[in-house]
Amino acid sequence: MDISGLEAFIEVAHTGSFSRASERLFITQPAVSKRVAGLESELNAQLFNRIGRQITLTEAGKQLLPKARELLEQADELKRIASNLSDEVQGNLSIAIAHHIGLHRMPPILREFHKTYPGVHLDIHFQDSDQAYVDLLNGDIEFAIITLPSALPEGLVKQVVWEDILYPVAGKSSVLASWDDIDILGLSTFPCVLPTQDTETHQVLKRVFDKLGLSLDVQMTTNNLETLKMLAVAGIGWSMLPATMLDESLVKIDINTPLARDLGVVYHAKRSFSNAGQALLNLIEGSTK
Repeated sequence: MDISGLEAFIEVAHTGSFSRASERLFITQPAVSKRVAGLESELNAQLFNRIGRQITLTEAGKQLLPKARELLEQADELKRIASNLSDEVQGNLSIAIAHHIGLHRMPPILREFHKTYPGVHLDIHFQDSDQAYVDLLNGDIEFAIITLPSALPEGLVKQVVWEDILYPVAGKSSVLASWDDIDILGLSTFPCVLPTQDTETHQVLKRVFDKLGLSLDVQMTTNNLETLKMLAVAGIGWSMLPATMLDESLVKIDINTPLARDLGVVYHAKRSFSNAGQALLNLIEGSTK
């Protein structure tokens, strides 16, 4: 069975589109169609319903999809084992990085990695944790560098790398900026802008407020921390941001309560690391020393 046909089948199933699958595979749309048609011919089964512009899996396609993913994971594992027989660090390395970590933690690490291992092609997916979990479980990426949750989906493992100190902040022109002795009770009376409730960052703050029987007056939510910073500076509400993002446009609000979250690496428990993946992990771990 041709691995390239399985790859095309999986991408079309994932994207629901032959054209988007071609973009992800870096080949032409006719080439994707040819690979899928070849797989259907080999299996003597139709894998997709093609009705107008809508592409859906047939029953045969639904049954094949998990097996196809498993076969590709096994093929990738064989490639990694073969590559790791030598000490060379090269080839493709697919990882996911949360946006804020990519902006504020990873630049010097990636710069050093690229300088030291020019033979590695980095395929970086900048995405939220939920999508990273899907890609890890599907075997699409080797590991993810994200905000670590208190609990992970089954089959995934986490490794803490950084403690990310968090602070309530307000824009310099806001009313809160002129208060010298505000406590958490006073803070609760002001509107705030925060990440969505399903994020670990939101939960860090909510646990503190819940413990004191206080409520958060959330005016707006977004998981883009740069946007939260902009909203706080504009005076829409106070927010909570990592220490790495604070500058002269913001005032730190001291509520005498430590706030922090863990950042680190998440990977599949059954996946081995390539030489390139292990080399990048070594640099990430070394950045804390």
